[in-house]
Amino acid sequence: MTKQDRAVRTRLALIRSAAEQFEARGYVRASLAEISAGAGVSSGALHFHFANKAAVAEAVEHAAVRALRQVAVRGRGGDGCALQRLVDLTHHVARLLCADIVVRAGLRLNAEAVAGRVRDLRREWRECVHELLAEAERRGELAAGMPPHRSSAVVLAATTGLEVLAREDPGWLARPSLTDLWHLLLPCVAAPQLAAALEPAGTEPDPGRKAEETDGAWEEPGRAGLALR
Repeated sequence: MTKQDRAVRTRLALIRSAAEQFEARGYVRASLAEISAGAGVSSGALHFHFANKAAVAEAVEHAAVRALRQVAVRGRGGDGCALQRLVDLTHHVARLLCADIVVRAGLRLNAEAVAGRVRDLRREWRECVHELLAEAERRGELAAGMPPHRSSAVVLAATTGLEVLAREDPGWLARPSLTDLWHLLLPCVAAPQLAAALEPAGTEPDPGRKAEETDGAWEEPGRAGLALR
């Protein structure tokens, strides 16, 4: 392994360790000593990569942003029924949150405005949902009386609520929970002729295959294959 590869692995180990500390203890109580110990490196190695705790938090948040955007881009850019793509996208994001502690910690830091230098992720989620629902309206997929701004409010309230509840109990983001949510929402949001054809559980097989969401999802740009396993 080259010196550069070791440096990349050390940085990724520090990001993961920091995410664990931020999720377990919060930003204020997490310490640089605990972060470096969790990564199995010295304090000097940590300071080689990050000037202070704020810089570590920013790195965690940016890593989470990259992973979430990869999932969102796939959902927004697909073909076929826009409502089904929205359902599938919520399942993708839920799996990512369940599987990846860096994404969970980054979302929490972003909500608390700790790092403060990346875009508001909840605003990005709002825009993503509204974009898919606006497309659904153009395709005639929405129920009468449910324009995008109204259906967006319902979907956003429900999905954000699940994400917040899952901080204490990850079961809120399990596939059955999200499927139950869509069973309730789709008859209200979807046009009657379409509702029965939509799949509330998503159209992909239930993945025990974390690989799609987690393998390399948050590695540094241009460093594919070097993410910690």
